[in-house]
Parts: sequence; C-alpha cells; structure tokens
Amino acid sequence: MNRYHLMPAIVGATLIWSGINPKDYPTWVLEVTPAVIGAVLLPATYHRFRFSDFAYWVMTFHAVVLIVGGHYTYAEVPLFDWLKEPMGWKRNNYDKLGHFMQGFSPAVITAEILWRNQVLKSHKWLVFLTLCVCMAISAAYELIEWLVAVLSGQSAEAFLGTQGYEWDTQADMMWCGIGACVMLACLVWKKHFATTLR
Repeated sequence: MNRYHLMPAIVGATLIWSGINPKDYPTWVLEVTPAVIGAVLLPATYHRFRFSDFAYWVMTFHAVVLIVGGHYTYAEVPLFDWLKEPMGWKRNNYDKLGHFMQGFSPAVITAEILWRNQVLKSHKWLVFLTLCVCMAISAAYELIEWLVAVLSGQSAEAFLGTQGYEWDTQADMMWCGIGACVMLACLVWKKHFATTLR
C-alpha cells in the first residue's frame, strides 16, 4: 500500500470507528463534517493541484483529530482526561489540540496554494497573509459555533465544549494562531517554499 492509499485508509478506518456509538450523534456529525468534506475534495482536486506529501500527512493527522473529537466530544477524550492530573489541568484540553491543528493544517495548505499560484513573490507577505487566512478561518468557525448555540440552545453544549471557561473563544483563536505560527516557522526553517513547492 503506497502512501496515497495509506492516508485515506487511515482517515476512513478512523471515521468508521468514530461512527460506532459516538457520545452524541448530532455533535459527531458537526465535528466530522469538515474531515469528510476534505476527504472528498482532496482526491477530486489531486490532478489539478497536488500538495506536498508533508501537507497531505498534516491534513491526515488533522482529520484524525477531528474524527476522534467527534466520537468522544472534545471535552471527554479519555487520553486528555487522564492527562489532567499529571499536567495540572482543570479541564480536558483536547479542544486546544483541535484548535492548534485548525491553524497548523490550514497554514501549510494556504502557503502552498499562494506560493504555487504565484499570488505573492515575497516570503514575508506570504507568511503574513497565510496567518491572516488562518485567523479568518478560526473567526468564522467561532461564529458558526455561536450560530449553532443560538439555534440549538442547550443541545449545543457538547459541540461548543467550553467546559465553563468564559474565555474559551479567545483561547481557541489564540491556539489557532499558535498553530499557524509554528507551521510557518517550520516551513521557513526547512526552506519549504524553495524546495517542495518548486
């Protein structure tokens, strides 16, 4: 099995497992939908725009994070419940991993699209605009969460996963920004733009 078959196999197997008796089916649908959309779009656009292998692996991991969160809900992922005591956490922080990936994964996607299509010639402007796109995605997601909460009332609690933290929205966006900055730093350090994106 080559890597281009392995990645969708990982996502598909995780999705099947996730769909078996999830904690809350409406929340599961909301959480896994972005991963499913990506799993459909990427093969469909593969011949028109091929991302780097690195980007595909990052997207695969991001999809797994989303799907696992959908199965348990972000506030109840067992591993992060177990980590609460040794790490001194007062809450399950799996949602922060999810929001870190919300910046980490779109950063490489955006950077590769902008660079390969020669939208920008300056690396500095590319880094800045990529960060802006990631933060815009994060803001849009928080607005969607708010809309779901307004329309669904109490039933949206599992999807929101605030766990009583009043600054959850701001913290989510901060972790998205950190994820984007870490990815951009990695791309610049590894000279990703000059090598894999030629």
